[in-house]
Amino acid sequence: MDAAFALEVLDKAPYVTVSFTRPDGTPYGVPLSLARTDEKTFYFHCALEGDKMDCIAANPMIALSAVTKCAPTVGPKDGSFTLQYKSAMAVGKAVIVTDKEEKIEALRAICQRFLPKHMSAFDEAIDRSIERTAVVKITLTESPTGKRKLYDKEGEEMKWGRME
Repeated sequence: MDAAFALEVLDKAPYVTVSFTRPDGTPYGVPLSLARTDEKTFYFHCALEGDKMDCIAANPMIALSAVTKCAPTVGPKDGSFTLQYKSAMAVGKAVIVTDKEEKIEALRAICQRFLPKHMSAFDEAIDRSIERTAVVKITLTESPTGKRKLYDKEGEEMKWGRME
């Protein structure tokens, strides 16, 4: 599937697994709450110290993956056991945001995505926690890609290019 499909999956997934490389070369993947601000930019927040920060310092290249609409299914036509899903993957570079205004705008985007009904408390939360919160910016270095397996109402698998 194309980049627009992949971005939609990444936007709708409640969590996106971000995979890092630890300083010793071993993999480290963790589901995070990301907010996207444009076609190539995602943000997440975390503690000022820890595995994610160590990984970024050692190797800023990361991978994103997400799955939505995941449902075990019995194939409508042949009775096979299968899984309907929408998935996306992307590769990017993570950097720690140091500019205070960019941090605030990134945190605003995260809050707007996950707690839009509580934005009235945003400024107070920023005043309380901005100095002890890290913000990481992920810039995609290539177009995201997606895959899916879905059936229509007649039980036909919707092959690549067929949207509904």
